[in-house]
Amino acid sequence: MTATRHPTATRPAAVAPAYPAPRPAGDERNPGTSLDLDAVLALRVNRSAVERRAATIPTRRTVKKEWQAAWLLRAISCMDLTTLQGDDTPGNVVRLCAKARSPVRADLIDALGVAQLDITVGAVCVYHALVPTAVKALTGSGIPVAAVSTGFPAGLNPFSQRLEEVRASVAAGAKEIDIVITRAHVLTGHWEALYDEIRAFREACGAAHMKAILATGELATLTNVARASMVAMMAGADFIKTSTGKEPVNAVLPVGVVMTRMIREYEGRTGAAVGFKPAGGIRTAKQALDWLILMKEELGDRWLRPALFRLGASALLTDIERQLEHFVTGRYSAAYRHPMV
Repeated sequence: MTATRHPTATRPAAVAPAYPAPRPAGDERNPGTSLDLDAVLALRVNRSAVERRAATIPTRRTVKKEWQAAWLLRAISCMDLTTLQGDDTPGNVVRLCAKARSPVRADLIDALGVAQLDITVGAVCVYHALVPTAVKALTGSGIPVAAVSTGFPAGLNPFSQRLEEVRASVAAGAKEIDIVITRAHVLTGHWEALYDEIRAFREACGAAHMKAILATGELATLTNVARASMVAMMAGADFIKTSTGKEPVNAVLPVGVVMTRMIREYEGRTGAAVGFKPAGGIRTAKQALDWLILMKEELGDRWLRPALFRLGASALLTDIERQLEHFVTGRYSAAYRHPMV
């Protein structure tokens, strides 16, 4: 099936049947498995084939008109609305949380006829120091707070400090923890060390869902991306995530092809469904559609829900709102009409 029709959308109001309020990663956890080093080392990636596959997504797949509006509303529901800047303050986090509760202007929601869907973002993602502020601002909304942790973005703090940071964020109310891996373990082929590290982070997360950031732009090869993805899932990651957003190269479609196929292989081996989060550099509605199409085609409709798919983004929401206003009015609005904070 191509992505030219949304399976449930005939008009914008039918973006999806009423779905539960966003929740951290899903009701079922990935318990992980023992490390199967033979299976990890057997993984090989044909870069040319992956790049050819990725190139078909933005050029041969499209959604238009009311179906595009429906898909863009779905993208919002799968968004981790993020602020990870050095000048973050409690005030701008509170404003970001208000946007998370009402991500689309009320007049556009009414014009689209989707008020009954109560659309919110999937989560709000902040640094540890601002977790209590975000938790308080989101009380009663059902929107989880995600905290970046383990020495984000480099992940080179002492190991004991990284573990303590995870525990502190969970104690502060974070329901999701985005951990970063030690890239050197991947680059030097120390897969046992990588597995042990991620497993320890998983245990420190307790009931909070864990997203493992692979920082794929720093892993050198797609084969390393595939192997790191598999090790992270074996160690119990509930999501695998492309990037911190701070690397020179962040979320790109060839990496997405590799990681989603590893998710599919892991599910085939274990029966556990692991989520996927591309992050970094996703700024336009068209890019969001490309990632949704990738998920539909590689993993199926089940992965078009916030329980198994998140878009890590900050500026993306503004462009999606502009596209929705264009659908409603036939005119593009200025970005200042859709402020983030």
